[in-house]
Amino acid sequence: MGKVEEVRALLQELGMPKAQLADICCLSLLAMAGLAEKTSWQDATNAWIRIHDIIAFVNENYGTTYAENSRETFRKQAMHPFRTAALIEDNGKATNSPNYRYRLTAETLEIIRSVGETNQNTMFQRFLAYHDRLIDMYASKKRMTKMPVRINEQDFAFSPGKHNELQKAILEEFAPRFAPNAECLYVGDTVEKDLVKNAEKLKSIGFAITLHDKMPDVVLYNVDKNWLYFVEAVTSVGPMNPKRLLEIKEMTENVTAGKIFVTAFPDFGTYKKFSESLAWETEVWIAEAPDHMIHLDGDKFLEPRG
Repeated sequence: MGKVEEVRALLQELGMPKAQLADICCLSLLAMAGLAEKTSWQDATNAWIRIHDIIAFVNENYGTTYAENSRETFRKQAMHPFRTAALIEDNGKATNSPNYRYRLTAETLEIIRSVGETNQNTMFQRFLAYHDRLIDMYASKKRMTKMPVRINEQDFAFSPGKHNELQKAILEEFAPRFAPNAECLYVGDTVEKDLVKNAEKLKSIGFAITLHDKMPDVVLYNVDKNWLYFVEAVTSVGPMNPKRLLEIKEMTENVTAGKIFVTAFPDFGTYKKFSESLAWETEVWIAEAPDHMIHLDGDKFLEPRG
């Protein structure tokens, strides 16, 4: 079986509709992963890429003859549905900007690299546990109802989904209990990436944010204590493991405020799945038991770490 057919099977397994199993979609995913026919799946990458680059890649490596004026077809048939299905992300630029780019999400990259490996089914199951299948979204004619959420004494709305349900719980249940009087400086939505982003305040306390940085899911700041709470919803990139902890510390090396690192879980069952990978000296909050927290070793509980 060639690469195109294998990717088609992968997309079908992830619940993509028939239209997104077409060659143009399979080739787009291969191009975004940098995979020619003989390239190993384990060598897949997720560099930022333009549709122009996708067309050039598939024409060169798969013998196609797509013209530049087919960019809109790629955008509508592959890019937009892939983004809705959480397979890819964009860099937040205006769509008419020459700097507008797409890339595979970290989860999709892991799935592609697992093709042919013993953990492939596990990767599929984990992705589908946290993301709705696009075929199910399209099959439903009922308009999805957004979730109201209160942030910094203002009303916002989250898109539906397990990740945003947990973020809503972080803001409305965790924060009042364990970060009282804290302001939300950052939280994203699965559709609107930077739903709340106080760039001026983040910069003033030392953040150096680039496109390559993956912000913690929720950033809270208590100005009276000069404490920052970095809360990672496990339903996005996973828990506060040692690697993620190091990434956030490097991103905030110029931040002088005290830093508290928290992983939020929807329930104890999910916590058990990740408990062995959590970093020491971090905190755990479980939405189904909102009044309690779990402290992972160390001499401090809900106090800043360097």
